[in-house]
Amino acid sequence: MTAQPLAPVIPSSAGPASRRWPRSAAGRPLPLARPVPAPAAPEDVVYGIGRIDASGRIADRAVISALGWAGGDRLTLTAEAGVVTARRDPGGMITLPGRAYIAIPAALRRRCGLRPGDRVLLAAVPGDDTLTAYCLAVVDQAIRAHGSFPHAQGAQP
Repeated sequence: MTAQPLAPVIPSSAGPASRRWPRSAAGRPLPLARPVPAPAAPEDVVYGIGRIDASGRIADRAVISALGWAGGDRLTLTAEAGVVTARRDPGGMITLPGRAYIAIPAALRRRCGLRPGDRVLLAAVPGDDTLTAYCLAVVDQAIRAHGSFPHAQGAQP
C-alpha cells in the first residue's frame, strides 16, 4: 500500500476582487528615508581604547606609535576632571619608558578622578605631538550633550 502525495496548499492568484491591490499602488515604490552620511574619520587623529592598570599605566601600541614617541622621550602631563594630556617636551618631568605605554602618576590620577581599571579613550594628535586620555564618563557626557541617546536614563530632553 502506497500513500498518495498530497497536493500543495497554495492560495490561488485569482482571489476575490475585493482583496486585490489597486493597480496604481502596486507600481509605486515605498518611500524610504535616506540616512545622513556619516562624517569621515579625521585623518589627523588616531584613536584607541585603553585601561588604566594599578600602576597608572595605559598601553596602546598603535596610538603611541602614531606619535613617533620612543623610550627616553620626556613628557609633560596636564589634567582636568577625567582628562589627562601628555605632550612631548624636552623639559618634561616624566620619561617615556622603552615599552609603548604612558604612566600617569598617582597624584595626577587622584586629581582628575581616574582609578585602576578605568577604561579611557585615547586620542593621539601627531601634528600637535599630544596624547589625551578621556575617561569614558567624559566621553558619555559628550555623546549625551550631542543628543545621541534621547531615551537613555539621564539624557537631556
